[in-house]
Amino acid sequence: MKSTIRKSTFRAMYRLLDRVSPVPYDCGKLCDCVCCMPAGDELGIYLLPGEEKLFTGKEDWITWNYDNVDEYEFPDSWSGKVAFLSCNTPPVCDRKMRPLQCRTYPVAPHILENEMLILILSDMEVPYTCPLIKENTNFNPESKDDSFALDERFLRATYTVWKRLIQDPKIYDLVKMDSEERDFFIPVFPSWK
Repeated sequence: MKSTIRKSTFRAMYRLLDRVSPVPYDCGKLCDCVCCMPAGDELGIYLLPGEEKLFTGKEDWITWNYDNVDEYEFPDSWSGKVAFLSCNTPPVCDRKMRPLQCRTYPVAPHILENEMLILILSDMEVPYTCPLIKENTNFNPESKDDSFALDERFLRATYTVWKRLIQDPKIYDLVKMDSEERDFFIPVFPSWK
């Protein structure tokens, strides 16, 4: 699917997110990399429009599927097919090539009614429980226990990436659609105080 974002910009986003992590250690140690483990055919990630430019389509650690956007819940502005990737070698993958939505998990972008972008804890339906989401669901900014607090550098880098991504009309439409469908969300960045 066409995108206004250049390949070099996607590469820069990947590099920026390579330098940060949701917590200052490998969060996969908390859950045995559950988000990378297959649970049937449905566990995987859709690439954002234009993100496929970074892949050859012949990576041996990925299974590629292309879904027709009319058969799934995508914005009306989308047409054609969208790439859906599943890891063939969990939990080992080419970490430098993880899709953007893997890199920014466990947070997701959300556009408020006033058009402000914020980051929230991901509300994506998945067949597992992410300890970072579970522990941060009861997030208390006054708490002294920061063992599961999301790293500020990760949040800032993720916010920077999503701020740029939503400049693309198709990605904006996706984030806006997801935001409008939410009844409830837990904001994590920027600070809501």
